[in-house]
Amino acid sequence: MTWRPRHRYAQVAFKWSKRLLLSIFIALILFFSLNWVFPLPDRIEYSTIITDSKGEVLHAFLTKDEKWRMKTELEEISPLLRKTIIEKEDKYFYRHPGINALAVGRAFVKNIFRWKRTSGASTITMQVARALEPKGRTYFNKIVEMFRALQLEHKYSKNEILQLYLNLVPYGGNIEGVKSAAILYFKKNPDHLSLAEITALSIIPNRPSSLVMGKHNDRIVQERNRWLQRFAKDNVFTQKEIADALSEPLNAIRGTVPQLIPHLAWKLKQQGGDIIKTNIEQNTQLKTEKLVADYARILTLKNIRNAAVIIIDNQTHNVITYVGSANFTDTIDAGQVNGAKAIRQPGSTLKPLLYGLCIDEGLMTPKAIITDVAVNYGGYAPENYDKQFNGYVTMEYALEHSLNIPAVKSLQGLGLEPFIDKLTVCNFQQVKKDKRKLGLSLILGGCGATLEELTGMYTIFANNGRYVSPRYTQEAFHQPGEGEKILTPAATFMINEILSKVNRPDFPLNWQSTEHMPKIAWKTGTSYGRRDAWSIGYNKKYTVGIWTGNFSALGIPELSGANIATPLLFKIFNTIDYDSDQEWFSQPTDCDMRIVCSETGMPPGEHCENTVSDYFIPLISSTQLCNNMQEIAISANEKISYCKTCQPAGGYKKKWYRTVTPDMQRYFDERHIVYEKMPEHNPACERVFKDGGPAITSPRSGTEYFISKKHPEPLQLSCNVGNDVHKVYWYVNNQFYKADEAHNRQFFMPEEGPVKISCTDDKGRNRDIWIRVKYVDL
Repeated sequence: MTWRPRHRYAQVAFKWSKRLLLSIFIALILFFSLNWVFPLPDRIEYSTIITDSKGEVLHAFLTKDEKWRMKTELEEISPLLRKTIIEKEDKYFYRHPGINALAVGRAFVKNIFRWKRTSGASTITMQVARALEPKGRTYFNKIVEMFRALQLEHKYSKNEILQLYLNLVPYGGNIEGVKSAAILYFKKNPDHLSLAEITALSIIPNRPSSLVMGKHNDRIVQERNRWLQRFAKDNVFTQKEIADALSEPLNAIRGTVPQLIPHLAWKLKQQGGDIIKTNIEQNTQLKTEKLVADYARILTLKNIRNAAVIIIDNQTHNVITYVGSANFTDTIDAGQVNGAKAIRQPGSTLKPLLYGLCIDEGLMTPKAIITDVAVNYGGYAPENYDKQFNGYVTMEYALEHSLNIPAVKSLQGLGLEPFIDKLTVCNFQQVKKDKRKLGLSLILGGCGATLEELTGMYTIFANNGRYVSPRYTQEAFHQPGEGEKILTPAATFMINEILSKVNRPDFPLNWQSTEHMPKIAWKTGTSYGRRDAWSIGYNKKYTVGIWTGNFSALGIPELSGANIATPLLFKIFNTIDYDSDQEWFSQPTDCDMRIVCSETGMPPGEHCENTVSDYFIPLISSTQLCNNMQEIAISANEKISYCKTCQPAGGYKKKWYRTVTPDMQRYFDERHIVYEKMPEHNPACERVFKDGGPAITSPRSGTEYFISKKHPEPLQLSCNVGNDVHKVYWYVNNQFYKADEAHNRQFFMPEEGPVKISCTDDKGRNRDIWIRVKYVDL
């Protein structure tokens, strides 16, 4: 008889269990249905903030609704901040599901019996829900708020909800979030706040109009101390912590948000994101800004008004300093223009890369000889900076003195396309766009480039020839040894040795060097019309890029990379790497030394008398022996030379002559430089030579010439011939015109229309060209 009641109780319990489970199931179905129909409005617009390498805020931007709402990251919520806020706002935050049922019941009873709202029961989660969806204070809206709280608990972890609370809590005016308040009131990040500062901030959201930081600090201190004493009573903190907090003064007033690195901040803002973590080292940035501002004031005396600087850490590839102009707030000289990303003409700054590529292709070594004489490539006749020619020069001399003609010749030898491809790999965007339009003038600055691109390219020389894109933000991480191979370590080392010499013409005359100046390699550049002056330097530690000029593109006669940009480069290196004992680049294993002829830069032949040591790359650099001398059969009186065809059986002798190319013969003749010429070839010789005919240098083949009818001017006839040619014969439209010495210039008045011009040397070799002539009214 005892089992039946128990059975009845079991049935009742089972019945109520079923009802409970069914109720829970229906509640869950209802919750998820409402959650799907009424999704959580948790899309929050935060102020974009830019931080430095240590996480300090450097720059921030208002939200679209004109709020300072800076996002506090989870790691910025210090244990002290978490403990204080939870103790004050919601002791049971980690124990309830978003709604504190006991607190709700207690508040409901108090409100009913007093017939007014005297006590609330808002948890931190419910306060977040109210901040996400502000509504009037009614019972229905309270129910909606509870539903939103459950949604928040379902979607986020407790720490994420606390993070949302700290990001949305109002602190008066247009300040929202603890990070905004900490920066504007205390000029520090929230994880650096003291107990007194946290408590002071925590009471403002309850009375934002009557407790305004900077106006009502005495009231805030009173309220703060009241809460601190409550914390002491509840043993939340130690007596020592409470005593220190009670004695801490409150001198805070509303300040301004940092507005550092404005150019980089605006650049990075375009990529989006709430918190953009840069690699900027704030101390180095501020020092550099001061140097640039002071230096720019001096330059204004020369009507040069702006400068830009980028500094890259060569070990990490981090951009640690970014200065876009001398003064961002200067509206007169367009200070808001970002000179670091402006597309300008790079002048001679690309030459080190070109010569490095030529070394890797086996085309030259530092002591290789290049002729610096007049050239013309399809109508393009480059000139040196000083309008002079230097004759025979070594590659290293050409780079040290930034000679233009050898650089153009080197680009012609390497090929335009391979050079452009390397620049494209180095992220030269304008070069990539204009790829099909560029010509040999590219190497002299006939292209578009930015300081960002050029400074990034120069890190190649500090990283064994590998290019790694500069890191502006901490999200872009590079593994050691990665990147694109642009040059071999050997070529990189050779360029470094050349660019680190101080006895160069681009060493600034007005620079007072110090014994503590770190060793650097650097290259200068000046754009056409003296609109841009560049100086880019590096050592193992840093690469520093400098641009100086005017954003209006006004050309200044005094503007040059050597005298204007380089002094600032030296000042910056003296500041950021003062008295550095950093070791210099060591010679790599793929680079070796050899003896070469000083007249050609080639391994010495049998008759080479003067030799020098030179770097080279085994199995890559040319091993052809010096061919600077050739043996010629001549008559006893040395007035006639013979070829093998007309060489007599006796009565002649052999003599060694230096090989002089036609362009160098003209160079020597124009400057009256004496050199030993080969005697005239035997006039009785019947052999017709096929190779080595004259090269007509004027007029240019395939060119159309316009001649004034009123003031006609004759066209010049000139050619380059071999060392053994003494006389040439000119023909116009197959009619003999004149015979003369090979290096003399002739002039003639052409007929209108197509004109054929022929030149024959004294060995019977001929060259023809065609031009077109038009007579116009000028």
